[in-house]
Amino acid sequence: MNPAPSLAVIGGTGLYALADLQDVETHQPVTRYGALSGPVRVGTLDGRRVAFLARHGEGHSVPPHQVNYRANLAALQALGATRVLALNTVGGITERFAPRVLACPDQLIDYTWGRVSTLCEEPGTEVLHVDFGDPYTPALRRRVLEAAQVAGVVLVDGGCYGATQGPRLETKAEIARLRRDGCDLVGMTGMPEAGLARELGLEYACLAIVANWAAGAGPDPDEAITLQDVLDNVAAASSGVPALVSALLTG
Repeated sequence: MNPAPSLAVIGGTGLYALADLQDVETHQPVTRYGALSGPVRVGTLDGRRVAFLARHGEGHSVPPHQVNYRANLAALQALGATRVLALNTVGGITERFAPRVLACPDQLIDYTWGRVSTLCEEPGTEVLHVDFGDPYTPALRRRVLEAAQVAGVVLVDGGCYGATQGPRLETKAEIARLRRDGCDLVGMTGMPEAGLARELGLEYACLAIVANWAAGAGPDPDEAITLQDVLDNVAAASSGVPALVSALLTG
């Protein structure tokens, strides 16, 4: 019998599998919060067990505002995960975060609305007031940064992630507001996932994969965003992720 995975990786847009997984088992439990985005693939990477879940489903069929974040995280925890590495495909707003950059943000602003954002939703459940001043677990962030060094992966330390509703991309005026608010990155899936992980007691860190300049940002503020450019940039920026995950598992 294989040991339980202590680390779970959640993949975002363009990341529907974790390369180099061996001896893969498939799990698709139904949780008290309902169904997951898709199957959880649990496999071996360099001798260690790790779980992988595609946040949008393996065919990218679940939009950001309809992801069952509670079910996804609860299932990963039930399979044994105590740490979650979230891969989020994002747009870059400020100069350090150009396309093809890989970053490990340390702050977060939530602009989403209407999503189930707490385990306290149902009547009679315990009300939780978790400390969320540091939305990403500092100890796990340090380990991710160390793992990147070991793996030879260039990783930008820090940055503020602005979580927007989606699924549409943002207007130039919205990105200008995010910049004024202090956001460096913009994505659609950073919340409520991070907050729910905190309520569940999971360690949680983000690897932000910069797929494009956000609207109005970058050297050409009128440059159009194409799907092919996004996919190409995600593939290039995420090429070192398996080596980073492997270093994180063995570190």
